Amino acid sequence: MTLEKLSSAMSRLFFFGALVLSGLAVLEKLVNLSGYTILRSYGAGRFLEFAGILMVFVIAVLLRQIREALKTKP
Repeated sequence: MTLEKLSSAMSRLFFFGALVLSGLAVLEKLVNLSGYTILRSYGAGRFLEFAGILMVFVIAVLLRQIREALKTKP
């Protein structure tokens, strides 16, 4: 497996994880408004923080891929 394929797979995995965490944060917040909770370990804001951290890594990997693509162009 080449580095390009590995970074692409990692980027997709992190992006999917960020989407899941964001959806979970919205769901948790909606449930909290009714007085209940789904997850007791972290609040909705913490899940959004984790999603933001994952998105920073996705952006970094995408910028690296763009830089490599521009390097190979004549």
